[in-house]
Amino acid sequence: MVIAAGGSGRRFGGSTPKQFRRLGGTPILQRTIAAFHAVRAIGEIIVVVPASHVGRAEALVRRAGFTKVSRVVTGGKERQDSVWIGLNAFSRVRPIVLVHDAVRPLVGKSVINHVISGAARYGAAVVGIRVRDTIKLEQRRGFFATTLDRRALWAVQTPQGFRSSLLMRAHREARRGRYLGTDEASLVERLGIPVRIITGEERNLKITTPNDLKVARMYLK
Repeated sequence: MVIAAGGSGRRFGGSTPKQFRRLGGTPILQRTIAAFHAVRAIGEIIVVVPASHVGRAEALVRRAGFTKVSRVVTGGKERQDSVWIGLNAFSRVRPIVLVHDAVRPLVGKSVINHVISGAARYGAAVVGIRVRDTIKLEQRRGFFATTLDRRALWAVQTPQGFRSSLLMRAHREARRGRYLGTDEASLVERLGIPVRIITGEERNLKITTPNDLKVARMYLK
């Protein structure tokens, strides 16, 4: 699997990149890796971080004893570039590959296993939760055009799982067409291949703001 920390190492509330901020006394990145390290079906983990933090991530991996982490590699300019680099860093071809945000440390083991099963059966599977709010489409700046049917809307999370050959093909096609997607699922969808939805959990939040960190701390309690 690939744990992508993005190419920029963006920060909030200080000089420490988000993935190295502490949650319950433990770096977020360490908690994220630990969640996958504990899953029996995960055989190899590639960690992708900004160039200036490779040494820091390697030291974290050594201290935590993450034996499934085979490499810590430097990410690219965009998240999509970072995932591509991670996919090409495996020691051998893996039949199923998962991609996960480094700043989603509270992902559950059952969710991970369901994504693996979904990817093996359908080729592509992603985690998501149903949208509860009313969603409106903006027609022109400041004016709504229509209200979307929220019964068909999902907020997508990670991990996202794929047959390795399919994900590599999707990335190659995207690179050839200079297409930048919002996630790996969008690259696969671009090929006309449907993606299986796996129901996720509210606690599997992405920590991108100080408030997200506060919410994550509440979940830990």
